[in-house]
Amino acid sequence: MIQCIKQLKTAFGLAFLWLVCLIYFTQGFRSFVWTAVSYQLKDRLKMSPSASQFVFSVSFFPWSIKPIYGILSDCIPIKGKKRIPYLVISTVMSLVPWLILGINASTRSSIWHLMILLTLQNLGSAMADVVVDAMIAEAVRFEKASFAGDLQSLSWLSMAFGGVCGSLLGGYALTNLEIDIIFLLFSILPAIQLFSCGLVEESSMGGEVLSDFSISSDSHHLNGKDNDLDEDSSLEKKSNVSARKRKKSQKKSKKTQLTRRKAQIPSPGKGKSLPLLWFQSLKYATYNLCRAFKQPMILRPMAWFFLAHVTVPNLSTVMFYYQTEFLKLEASFLGTVRVIGWLGLMLGTFTYNQYLKKMKLRRILALTHIGLAFLNLFDVILVSRTNVAFGVSDKTLVLCGSALSDAVNQFKFMPFLILSGQLCPPGIEGTLFALFMSINNFGSTVGSFVGAGLASILNISSGSFDNLLLGINIQLFCTFIPVVLLFLIPKEATGIAS
Repeated sequence: MIQCIKQLKTAFGLAFLWLVCLIYFTQGFRSFVWTAVSYQLKDRLKMSPSASQFVFSVSFFPWSIKPIYGILSDCIPIKGKKRIPYLVISTVMSLVPWLILGINASTRSSIWHLMILLTLQNLGSAMADVVVDAMIAEAVRFEKASFAGDLQSLSWLSMAFGGVCGSLLGGYALTNLEIDIIFLLFSILPAIQLFSCGLVEESSMGGEVLSDFSISSDSHHLNGKDNDLDEDSSLEKKSNVSARKRKKSQKKSKKTQLTRRKAQIPSPGKGKSLPLLWFQSLKYATYNLCRAFKQPMILRPMAWFFLAHVTVPNLSTVMFYYQTEFLKLEASFLGTVRVIGWLGLMLGTFTYNQYLKKMKLRRILALTHIGLAFLNLFDVILVSRTNVAFGVSDKTLVLCGSALSDAVNQFKFMPFLILSGQLCPPGIEGTLFALFMSINNFGSTVGSFVGAGLASILNISSGSFDNLLLGINIQLFCTFIPVVLLFLIPKEATGIAS
Protein backbone atom coordinates (compact mmCIF):
# COMPACT_ATOMS: atom_id res chain seq x y z
CA MET A 1 0.00 0.00 0.00
CA ILE A 2 2.85 2.38 0.87
CA GLN A 3 4.54 1.60 -2.46
CA CYS A 4 1.25 2.27 -4.25
CA ILE A 5 0.94 5.68 -2.56
CA LYS A 6 4.51 6.55 -3.56
CA GLN A 7 3.75 5.71 -7.18
CA LEU A 8 0.58 7.81 -7.11
CA LYS A 9 2.51 10.69 -5.53
CA THR A 10 5.03 10.55 -8.36
CA ALA A 11 2.34 10.33 -11.06
CA PHE A 12 -0.10 12.97 -9.86
CA GLY A 13 1.77 15.12 -7.34
CA LEU A 14 1.43 15.30 -3.59
CA ALA A 15 -0.98 18.29 -3.59
CA PHE A 16 -3.47 16.59 -5.93
CA LEU A 17 -3.30 13.31 -4.01
CA TRP A 18 -3.79 15.12 -0.69
CA LEU A 19 -6.82 17.04 -2.00
CA VAL A 20 -8.52 13.90 -3.34
CA CYS A 21 -7.99 11.97 -0.09
CA LEU A 22 -9.10 14.94 2.01
CA ILE A 23 -12.37 15.43 0.09
CA TYR A 24 -13.28 11.75 0.28
CA PHE A 25 -12.30 11.55 3.94
CA THR A 26 -14.54 14.55 4.63
CA GLN A 27 -17.44 12.86 2.80
CA GLY A 28 -17.11 9.84 5.05
CA PHE A 29 -16.55 11.93 8.20
CA ARG A 30 -19.90 13.71 7.66
CA SER A 31 -21.50 11.15 9.99
CA PHE A 32 -19.70 12.98 12.84
CA VAL A 33 -21.78 16.13 12.37
CA TRP A 34 -25.01 14.73 10.93
CA THR A 35 -25.52 12.63 14.05
CA ALA A 36 -25.49 15.91 15.97
CA VAL A 37 -28.06 17.33 13.52
CA SER A 38 -30.35 14.39 14.27
CA TYR A 39 -30.18 15.09 18.00
CA GLN A 40 -30.65 18.83 17.41
CA LEU A 41 -33.93 18.17 15.58
CA LYS A 42 -35.12 15.63 18.14
CA ASP A 43 -34.01 17.06 21.49
CA ARG A 44 -33.65 20.82 20.98
CA LEU A 45 -36.36 21.55 18.40
CA LYS A 46 -38.68 18.79 19.65
CA MET A 47 -39.65 17.79 16.12
CA SER A 48 -41.75 14.72 15.42
CA PRO A 49 -40.17 11.79 13.52
CA SER A 50 -42.10 12.64 10.34
CA ALA A 51 -41.14 16.34 10.49
CA SER A 52 -37.52 15.48 11.17
CA GLN A 53 -37.44 13.08 8.23
CA PHE A 54 -38.98 15.80 6.04
CA VAL A 55 -36.13 18.17 6.98
CA PHE A 56 -33.54 15.54 6.08
CA SER A 57 -35.27 14.80 2.77
CA VAL A 58 -35.26 18.46 1.74
CA SER A 59 -31.69 18.99 2.96
CA PHE A 60 -30.32 16.12 0.88
CA PHE A 61 -32.15 17.10 -2.31
CA PRO A 62 -29.01 18.76 -3.84
CA TRP A 63 -27.54 15.27 -4.24
CA SER A 64 -30.39 14.54 -6.69
CA ILE A 65 -29.32 17.15 -9.25
CA LYS A 66 -25.62 16.33 -9.64
CA PRO A 67 -25.59 16.48 -13.48
CA ILE A 68 -26.31 20.22 -13.29
CA TYR A 69 -23.02 20.81 -11.48
CA GLY A 70 -21.16 18.66 -14.00
CA ILE A 71 -22.63 20.40 -17.02
CA LEU A 72 -21.94 23.85 -15.52
CA SER A 73 -18.29 23.11 -14.80
CA ASP A 74 -17.90 21.52 -18.25
CA CYS A 75 -19.48 24.33 -20.23
CA ILE A 76 -18.84 27.53 -18.25
CA PRO A 77 -15.20 27.93 -17.22
CA ILE A 78 -14.34 30.61 -14.68
CA LYS A 79 -11.29 32.64 -15.73
CA GLY A 80 -10.40 29.88 -18.16
CA LYS A 81 -10.54 27.10 -15.55
CA LYS A 82 -13.22 24.43 -15.15
CA ARG A 83 -12.42 22.65 -11.89
CA ILE A 84 -10.57 24.54 -9.14
CA PRO A 85 -12.86 27.63 -9.17
CA TYR A 86 -15.94 25.43 -8.82
CA LEU A 87 -14.22 23.42 -6.12
CA VAL A 88 -13.48 26.63 -4.21
CA ILE A 89 -17.10 27.79 -4.54
CA SER A 90 -18.47 24.43 -3.40
CA THR A 91 -16.06 24.26 -0.47
CA VAL A 92 -17.13 27.72 0.72
CA MET A 93 -20.77 26.58 0.54
CA SER A 94 -19.82 23.53 2.62
CA LEU A 95 -17.92 25.59 5.19
CA VAL A 96 -20.06 28.68 5.85
CA PRO A 97 -23.27 26.92 7.04
CA TRP A 98 -21.42 25.02 9.78
CA LEU A 99 -19.75 28.22 10.97
CA ILE A 100 -23.09 30.04 11.09
CA LEU A 101 -24.78 27.16 12.92
CA GLY A 102 -21.91 26.96 15.37
CA ILE A 103 -21.73 30.68 16.13
CA ASN A 104 -25.35 31.83 15.85
CA ALA A 105 -27.71 30.10 18.29
CA SER A 106 -30.83 31.56 16.65
CA THR A 107 -30.14 29.74 13.37
CA ARG A 108 -29.92 26.44 15.25
CA SER A 109 -33.23 27.19 16.97
CA SER A 110 -35.16 28.00 13.78
CA ILE A 111 -36.40 25.06 11.73
CA TRP A 112 -36.43 27.04 8.48
CA HIS A 113 -33.01 28.62 9.00
CA LEU A 114 -31.56 25.25 9.91
CA MET A 115 -33.10 23.54 6.87
CA ILE A 116 -31.87 26.25 4.49
CA LEU A 117 -28.33 26.12 5.85
CA LEU A 118 -28.24 22.31 5.75
CA THR A 119 -29.49 22.36 2.15
CA LEU A 120 -26.80 24.88 1.21
CA GLN A 121 -24.19 22.71 2.89
CA ASN A 122 -25.31 19.65 0.93
CA LEU A 123 -25.28 21.69 -2.27
CA GLY A 124 -21.62 22.46 -1.64
CA SER A 125 -20.77 18.87 -0.74
CA ALA A 126 -22.52 17.44 -3.80
CA MET A 127 -20.85 19.94 -6.13
CA ALA A 128 -17.42 19.23 -4.64
CA ASP A 129 -18.14 15.55 -5.07
CA VAL A 130 -18.81 15.98 -8.80
CA VAL A 131 -15.83 18.28 -9.38
CA VAL A 132 -13.27 16.08 -7.65
CA ASP A 133 -14.54 13.07 -9.60
CA ALA A 134 -14.07 15.11 -12.76
CA MET A 135 -10.52 15.92 -11.73
CA ILE A 136 -9.78 12.24 -11.06
CA ALA A 137 -11.20 11.17 -14.41
CA GLU A 138 -9.22 13.82 -16.27
CA ALA A 139 -6.03 12.92 -14.41
CA VAL A 140 -6.18 9.25 -15.40
CA ARG A 141 -7.66 9.62 -18.89
CA PHE A 142 -4.47 9.46 -20.94
CA GLU A 143 -0.90 8.61 -19.99
CA LYS A 144 -1.74 8.00 -16.31
CA ALA A 145 -4.66 5.64 -16.98
CA SER A 146 -2.70 2.68 -15.55
CA PHE A 147 -3.02 4.31 -12.11
CA ALA A 148 -6.82 4.63 -12.30
CA GLY A 149 -7.56 1.57 -10.18
CA ASP A 150 -5.03 2.53 -7.51
CA LEU A 151 -6.32 6.11 -7.31
CA GLN A 152 -9.92 4.95 -7.04
CA SER A 153 -9.05 2.39 -4.36
CA LEU A 154 -7.24 5.07 -2.37
CA SER A 155 -10.31 7.33 -2.67
CA TRP A 156 -12.58 4.56 -1.41
CA LEU A 157 -10.28 3.76 1.50
CA SER A 158 -10.14 7.45 2.44
CA MET A 159 -13.92 7.70 2.57
CA ALA A 160 -14.27 4.44 4.48
CA PHE A 161 -11.66 5.58 7.00
CA GLY A 162 -13.47 8.90 7.34
CA GLY A 163 -16.76 7.10 7.90
CA VAL A 164 -15.32 4.91 10.65
CA CYS A 165 -13.63 7.87 12.38
CA GLY A 166 -16.72 10.06 12.09
CA SER A 167 -19.02 7.39 13.48
CA LEU A 168 -16.75 6.59 16.42
CA LEU A 169 -16.01 10.21 17.34
CA GLY A 170 -19.56 11.40 16.69
CA GLY A 171 -21.03 9.42 19.55
CA TYR A 172 -18.23 10.48 21.91
CA ALA A 173 -18.62 14.14 20.93
CA LEU A 174 -22.36 14.12 21.57
CA THR A 175 -21.76 12.75 25.06
CA ASN A 176 -19.05 15.25 26.00
CA LEU A 177 -19.50 18.37 23.84
CA GLU A 178 -22.20 20.91 23.04
CA ILE A 179 -23.73 20.73 19.58
CA ASP A 180 -22.42 24.17 18.59
CA ILE A 181 -18.86 23.01 19.34
CA ILE A 182 -19.43 19.91 17.16
CA PHE A 183 -20.51 22.11 14.24
CA LEU A 184 -17.44 24.31 14.63
CA LEU A 185 -15.09 21.34 14.95
CA PHE A 186 -16.40 19.80 11.74
CA SER A 187 -15.92 23.10 9.89
CA ILE A 188 -12.16 22.59 10.29
CA LEU A 189 -12.20 19.96 7.53
CA PRO A 190 -13.79 22.12 4.78
CA ALA A 191 -11.52 24.98 5.92
CA ILE A 192 -8.46 22.78 5.32
CA GLN A 193 -10.03 21.69 2.04
CA LEU A 194 -10.41 25.33 0.99
CA PHE A 195 -6.75 25.99 1.75
CA SER A 196 -5.71 22.85 -0.13
CA CYS A 197 -7.50 24.03 -3.29
CA GLY A 198 -4.84 26.72 -3.62
CA LEU A 199 -2.09 24.09 -3.66
CA VAL A 200 -3.37 22.35 -6.81
CA GLU A 201 -2.59 23.99 -10.13
CA GLU A 202 -5.01 23.77 -13.06
CA SER A 203 -3.92 24.75 -16.54
CA SER A 204 -5.95 27.58 -18.04
CA MET A 205 -7.95 27.00 -21.21
CA GLY A 206 -6.42 30.18 -22.59
CA GLY A 207 -8.20 31.38 -25.73
CA GLU A 208 -10.50 28.37 -25.77
CA VAL A 209 -13.71 29.35 -24.06
CA LEU A 210 -15.34 25.99 -24.58
CA SER A 211 -13.97 22.49 -24.78
CA ASP A 212 -15.83 19.81 -26.62
CA PHE A 213 -18.54 18.44 -24.43
CA SER A 214 -18.02 14.87 -25.43
CA ILE A 215 -14.47 15.06 -24.09
CA SER A 216 -15.12 16.94 -20.90
CA SER A 217 -18.30 15.14 -19.97
CA ASP A 218 -16.56 11.91 -19.14
CA SER A 219 -14.88 13.70 -16.28
CA HIS A 220 -17.83 13.50 -13.93
CA HIS A 221 -18.68 9.97 -13.52
CA LEU A 222 -18.22 8.95 -9.97
CA ASN A 223 -19.84 9.28 -6.60
CA GLY A 224 -23.03 9.39 -4.24
CA LYS A 225 -23.18 9.18 -1.01
CA ASP A 226 -26.83 8.18 0.08
CA ASN A 227 -28.27 8.77 3.03
CA ASP A 228 -27.32 7.51 3.88
CA LEU A 229 -26.46 9.58 0.80
CA ASP A 230 -22.77 10.20 1.74
CA GLU A 231 -21.99 6.44 2.22
CA ASP A 232 -22.75 5.28 -1.34
CA SER A 233 -20.72 7.65 -3.35
CA SER A 234 -17.20 6.22 -3.85
CA LEU A 235 -18.28 2.90 -5.35
CA GLU A 236 -19.40 4.54 -8.60
CA LYS A 237 -15.78 4.64 -9.70
CA LYS A 238 -15.92 0.98 -10.70
CA SER A 239 -17.81 1.87 -13.88
CA ASN A 240 -14.59 3.37 -15.31
CA VAL A 241 -13.39 -0.03 -16.51
CA SER A 242 -16.27 -0.68 -18.89
CA ALA A 243 -16.22 2.90 -20.15
CA ARG A 244 -12.53 2.67 -21.07
CA LYS A 245 -13.02 -0.67 -22.85
CA ARG A 246 -15.75 0.78 -25.03
CA LYS A 247 -13.61 3.84 -25.85
CA LYS A 248 -10.80 1.66 -27.26
CA SER A 249 -13.14 0.03 -29.76
CA GLN A 250 -14.62 3.34 -30.92
CA LYS A 251 -11.65 5.67 -31.40
CA LYS A 252 -12.28 6.25 -35.11
CA SER A 253 -15.94 7.09 -34.76
CA LYS A 254 -15.18 9.35 -31.81
CA LYS A 255 -12.63 11.36 -33.79
CA THR A 256 -15.24 11.90 -36.49
CA GLN A 257 -17.76 12.99 -33.86
CA LEU A 258 -15.27 15.41 -32.34
CA THR A 259 -14.57 17.02 -35.69
CA ARG A 260 -18.26 17.43 -36.39
CA ARG A 261 -19.07 18.79 -32.94
CA LYS A 262 -16.21 21.26 -32.92
CA ALA A 263 -17.53 22.60 -36.21
CA GLN A 264 -20.93 23.04 -34.59
CA ILE A 265 -19.63 24.97 -31.56
CA PRO A 266 -18.29 28.34 -32.66
CA SER A 267 -15.06 29.71 -31.27
CA PRO A 268 -14.74 33.13 -29.62
CA GLY A 269 -13.00 34.45 -32.69
CA LYS A 270 -16.15 34.13 -34.78
CA GLY A 271 -17.68 37.21 -33.23
CA LYS A 272 -19.93 35.37 -30.79
CA SER A 273 -20.37 36.80 -27.32
CA LEU A 274 -19.19 34.78 -24.34
CA PRO A 275 -22.68 34.34 -22.78
CA LEU A 276 -24.01 33.12 -26.15
CA LEU A 277 -21.23 30.55 -26.41
CA TRP A 278 -21.97 29.34 -22.90
CA PHE A 279 -25.68 29.08 -23.69
CA GLN A 280 -25.00 27.10 -26.88
CA SER A 281 -22.68 24.73 -25.03
CA LEU A 282 -25.21 24.19 -22.23
CA LYS A 283 -27.98 23.62 -24.75
CA TYR A 284 -25.89 21.13 -26.70
CA ALA A 285 -24.89 19.21 -23.56
CA THR A 286 -28.44 19.05 -22.24
CA TYR A 287 -29.79 17.91 -25.61
CA ASN A 288 -27.28 15.05 -25.85
CA LEU A 289 -28.05 14.01 -22.29
CA CYS A 290 -31.82 13.94 -22.78
CA ARG A 291 -31.58 12.18 -26.14
CA ALA A 292 -29.47 9.38 -24.66
CA PHE A 293 -31.63 9.02 -21.56
CA LYS A 294 -34.85 8.63 -23.57
CA GLN A 295 -33.65 5.36 -25.10
CA PRO A 296 -35.77 2.46 -23.72
CA MET A 297 -32.68 0.38 -22.92
CA ILE A 298 -31.61 3.17 -20.54
CA LEU A 299 -34.95 4.52 -19.36
CA ARG A 300 -36.47 1.18 -18.28
CA PRO A 301 -33.74 -0.02 -15.85
CA MET A 302 -33.33 3.47 -14.40
CA ALA A 303 -37.10 3.54 -13.83
CA TRP A 304 -36.76 0.30 -11.85
CA PHE A 305 -34.05 1.66 -9.55
CA PHE A 306 -36.09 4.81 -8.99
CA LEU A 307 -39.27 2.86 -8.22
CA ALA A 308 -37.34 0.48 -5.97
CA HIS A 309 -36.75 3.45 -3.65
CA VAL A 310 -40.10 5.18 -4.06
CA THR A 311 -42.29 2.14 -3.43
CA VAL A 312 -40.58 1.26 -0.13
CA PRO A 313 -41.20 3.83 2.65
CA ASN A 314 -38.01 4.89 4.43
CA LEU A 315 -38.58 4.80 8.20
CA SER A 316 -34.96 5.23 9.28
CA THR A 317 -35.56 8.51 11.14
CA VAL A 318 -38.57 7.02 12.91
CA MET A 319 -36.42 4.07 14.02
CA PHE A 320 -33.77 6.52 15.26
CA TYR A 321 -36.40 8.15 17.49
CA TYR A 322 -37.58 4.75 18.70
CA GLN A 323 -34.04 3.58 19.50
CA THR A 324 -33.10 6.74 21.41
CA GLU A 325 -36.39 7.55 23.17
CA PHE A 326 -38.01 4.16 23.80
CA LEU A 327 -35.01 1.81 23.91
CA LYS A 328 -32.79 4.50 25.50
CA LEU A 329 -29.75 3.61 23.38
CA GLU A 330 -26.82 5.98 23.93
CA ALA A 331 -25.26 8.16 21.25
CA SER A 332 -21.92 6.39 21.69
CA PHE A 333 -23.56 3.02 20.98
CA LEU A 334 -25.30 4.36 17.87
CA GLY A 335 -21.89 5.57 16.68
CA THR A 336 -20.61 2.01 17.07
CA VAL A 337 -23.62 0.79 15.08
CA ARG A 338 -22.61 3.05 12.19
CA VAL A 339 -19.06 1.69 12.32
CA ILE A 340 -20.47 -1.84 12.08
CA GLY A 341 -22.57 -0.61 9.18
CA TRP A 342 -19.44 0.60 7.35
CA LEU A 343 -17.80 -2.79 7.90
CA GLY A 344 -20.95 -4.49 6.62
CA LEU A 345 -20.88 -2.27 3.54
CA MET A 346 -17.30 -3.34 2.78
CA LEU A 347 -18.20 -6.98 3.44
CA GLY A 348 -21.10 -6.69 1.00
CA THR A 349 -18.81 -5.25 -1.67
CA PHE A 350 -16.29 -8.07 -1.20
CA THR A 351 -18.99 -10.76 -1.25
CA TYR A 352 -20.55 -9.36 -4.42
CA ASN A 353 -17.23 -9.21 -6.27
CA GLN A 354 -16.25 -12.72 -5.17
CA TYR A 355 -19.46 -14.69 -5.58
CA LEU A 356 -22.29 -12.77 -7.26
CA LYS A 357 -20.95 -10.74 -10.17
CA LYS A 358 -21.51 -13.53 -12.73
CA MET A 359 -25.13 -13.96 -11.71
CA LYS A 360 -28.02 -12.45 -13.72
CA LEU A 361 -28.96 -9.03 -12.38
CA ARG A 362 -32.64 -9.90 -12.13
CA ARG A 363 -31.84 -12.78 -9.81
CA ILE A 364 -29.41 -10.69 -7.72
CA LEU A 365 -31.95 -7.91 -7.26
CA ALA A 366 -34.78 -10.32 -6.47
CA LEU A 367 -32.68 -12.09 -3.82
CA THR A 368 -31.59 -8.72 -2.44
CA HIS A 369 -35.15 -7.56 -1.84
CA ILE A 370 -36.07 -10.89 -0.33
CA GLY A 371 -33.06 -10.48 1.97
CA LEU A 372 -34.11 -6.93 2.88
CA ALA A 373 -37.60 -8.20 3.68
CA PHE A 374 -36.06 -10.82 5.95
CA LEU A 375 -33.97 -8.16 7.70
CA ASN A 376 -37.11 -6.08 8.22
CA LEU A 377 -38.16 -8.88 10.52
CA PHE A 378 -35.38 -7.71 12.86
CA ASP A 379 -37.28 -4.43 13.27
CA VAL A 380 -40.56 -6.32 13.70
CA ILE A 381 -38.99 -8.40 16.46
CA LEU A 382 -37.45 -5.31 18.06
CA VAL A 383 -40.62 -3.20 18.07
CA SER A 384 -42.89 -6.06 19.11
CA ARG A 385 -40.42 -6.80 21.94
CA THR A 386 -40.30 -10.50 20.96
CA ASN A 387 -36.54 -10.47 21.46
CA VAL A 388 -37.01 -9.79 25.18
CA ALA A 389 -39.04 -12.99 25.55
CA PHE A 390 -36.14 -14.99 24.07
CA GLY A 391 -33.45 -13.18 26.07
CA VAL A 392 -31.90 -11.34 23.10
CA SER A 393 -30.75 -7.82 24.00
CA ASP A 394 -31.86 -4.78 22.01
CA LYS A 395 -28.25 -3.81 21.32
CA THR A 396 -27.42 -7.21 19.81
CA LEU A 397 -30.43 -7.03 17.49
CA VAL A 398 -29.64 -3.45 16.40
CA LEU A 399 -25.97 -4.24 15.75
CA CYS A 400 -26.72 -7.36 13.68
CA GLY A 401 -29.49 -5.65 11.76
CA SER A 402 -27.30 -2.67 10.87
CA ALA A 403 -24.34 -4.74 9.66
CA LEU A 404 -26.46 -7.13 7.61
CA SER A 405 -28.73 -4.49 6.08
CA ASP A 406 -25.77 -2.41 4.85
CA ALA A 407 -24.15 -5.54 3.43
CA VAL A 408 -27.33 -6.65 1.62
CA ASN A 409 -27.96 -3.14 0.30
CA GLN A 410 -24.60 -3.37 -1.49
CA PHE A 411 -26.00 -6.30 -3.49
CA LYS A 412 -28.48 -3.80 -4.87
CA PHE A 413 -26.13 -0.86 -5.29
CA MET A 414 -23.31 -2.74 -7.01
CA PRO A 415 -25.57 -3.97 -9.87
CA PHE A 416 -26.78 -0.39 -10.24
CA LEU A 417 -23.18 0.79 -10.72
CA ILE A 418 -22.33 -2.01 -13.14
CA LEU A 419 -25.48 -1.64 -15.22
CA SER A 420 -25.07 2.13 -15.32
CA GLY A 421 -21.56 1.72 -16.69
CA GLN A 422 -22.81 -0.69 -19.35
CA LEU A 423 -25.64 1.59 -20.47
CA CYS A 424 -23.64 4.82 -20.84
CA PRO A 425 -22.96 5.49 -24.56
CA PRO A 426 -19.51 6.75 -25.57
CA GLY A 427 -19.02 10.51 -25.51
CA ILE A 428 -21.30 11.46 -22.61
CA GLU A 429 -20.46 8.69 -20.13
CA GLY A 430 -19.61 11.01 -17.26
CA THR A 431 -22.60 13.31 -17.20
CA LEU A 432 -25.06 10.52 -18.01
CA PHE A 433 -23.61 8.47 -15.16
CA ALA A 434 -24.05 11.46 -12.85
CA LEU A 435 -27.67 11.61 -14.04
CA PHE A 436 -28.10 7.94 -13.15
CA MET A 437 -26.76 8.61 -9.67
CA SER A 438 -29.05 11.60 -9.28
CA ILE A 439 -32.06 9.47 -10.19
CA ASN A 440 -30.98 6.94 -7.58
CA ASN A 441 -30.51 9.69 -4.98
CA PHE A 442 -33.79 11.39 -5.91
CA GLY A 443 -35.60 8.06 -5.54
CA SER A 444 -34.10 7.74 -2.07
CA THR A 445 -35.25 11.27 -1.25
CA VAL A 446 -38.79 10.55 -2.43
CA GLY A 447 -38.74 7.31 -0.42
CA SER A 448 -37.90 9.39 2.65
CA PHE A 449 -40.86 11.69 1.91
CA VAL A 450 -43.09 8.62 1.58
CA GLY A 451 -41.79 7.35 4.93
CA ALA A 452 -42.43 10.73 6.55
CA GLY A 453 -45.97 10.72 5.13
CA LEU A 454 -46.61 7.20 6.40
CA ALA A 455 -45.39 8.14 9.89
CA SER A 456 -47.67 11.18 9.85
CA ILE A 457 -50.71 9.16 8.71
CA LEU A 458 -50.10 6.54 11.40
CA ASN A 459 -49.65 9.32 13.97
CA ILE A 460 -46.22 8.08 15.00
CA SER A 461 -44.64 10.82 17.07
CA SER A 462 -41.99 11.33 19.70
CA GLY A 463 -43.08 9.25 22.70
CA SER A 464 -45.97 7.64 20.79
CA PHE A 465 -44.89 4.53 18.91
CA ASP A 466 -48.10 2.50 19.16
CA ASN A 467 -48.49 2.26 15.38
CA LEU A 468 -44.80 1.81 14.57
CA LEU A 469 -45.22 -1.98 14.25
CA LEU A 470 -47.95 -1.43 11.65
CA GLY A 471 -45.68 0.97 9.76
CA ILE A 472 -42.84 -1.58 9.69
CA ASN A 473 -45.20 -4.28 8.46
CA ILE A 474 -46.33 -1.98 5.64
CA GLN A 475 -42.67 -1.36 4.81
CA LEU A 476 -42.09 -5.12 4.83
CA PHE A 477 -44.93 -5.70 2.37
CA CYS A 478 -43.74 -2.88 0.08
CA THR A 479 -40.25 -4.41 -0.10
CA PHE A 480 -41.66 -7.07 -2.47
CA ILE A 481 -43.13 -4.53 -4.94
CA PRO A 482 -39.82 -3.94 -6.81
CA VAL A 483 -39.53 -7.71 -7.34
CA VAL A 484 -42.73 -7.59 -9.41
CA LEU A 485 -41.22 -4.80 -11.54
CA LEU A 486 -38.00 -6.65 -12.41
CA PHE A 487 -39.15 -7.05 -16.02
CA LEU A 488 -37.72 -3.53 -16.49
CA ILE A 489 -34.18 -4.87 -15.96
CA PRO A 490 -32.50 -6.35 -19.11
CA LYS A 491 -33.04 -10.10 -19.01
CA GLU A 492 -29.50 -11.18 -19.91
CA ALA A 493 -27.62 -8.50 -17.95
CA THR A 494 -25.06 -9.80 -15.44
CA GLY A 495 -22.95 -8.16 -12.77
CA ILE A 496 -19.78 -8.14 -14.87
CA ALA A 497 -18.80 -4.71 -16.18
CA SER A 498 -17.73 -5.76 -19.65
